[in-house]
Amino acid sequence: MIEAAVALNTGGINSRIAMRVRALRIDLGVTLDALAAKCDVSRSMLSLVERGESSATAVVLEKIATGLGVPLATLFDDAAVAATPVSRRADRMPWRDPQSGYLRRNISPGNFPSPIQIVEVMLPGGACVSYETGAREVTIHQQIWVQEGKIEVMVGSVPYSLAKDDCLAMQLDQPTAFRNRTRKPARYIVIITSERARARR
Repeated sequence: MIEAAVALNTGGINSRIAMRVRALRIDLGVTLDALAAKCDVSRSMLSLVERGESSATAVVLEKIATGLGVPLATLFDDAAVAATPVSRRADRMPWRDPQSGYLRRNISPGNFPSPIQIVEVMLPGGACVSYETGAREVTIHQQIWVQEGKIEVMVGSVPYSLAKDDCLAMQLDQPTAFRNRTRKPARYIVIITSERARARR
């Protein structure tokens, strides 16, 4: 189960995030200062993340991902591994949000050139994760498919209550929040597609 592996992989996943953020920033040709201004995260925090010295929260990482123009899931791919069409269970490194305690792991093959990403999330009982970012340069669609338990998803000001086997389609263009109001953990699958907005002529 992903809970059992997360304690062993804390250092490894932070290093993976560090490499990925730095590689994406360099690919964009932007400085730490420029990215900090773009994503509303301090330069010192960005520097700590790029050195693998900070256990940044999901909210902070989501802001960084938005500034880099990628879905949050992209930050958890291993930048040092060549793209492959196959994802093996043993290679899926879990990550725990230090603020809410929620667990996530990428299911899709890392770095593979596909517009689709699949992520597994475990949201503890009573936990809530609120993403502040609204408009994005990249159009990102998500579908949330509940496997176990119940969750409430707030899309902007609209709440959706989801139980086992329910699926919610949404676009990430406004603040969103995920809450588990029960005492039992909830597990759900997130399917993500993204595309950069076409330049206007």
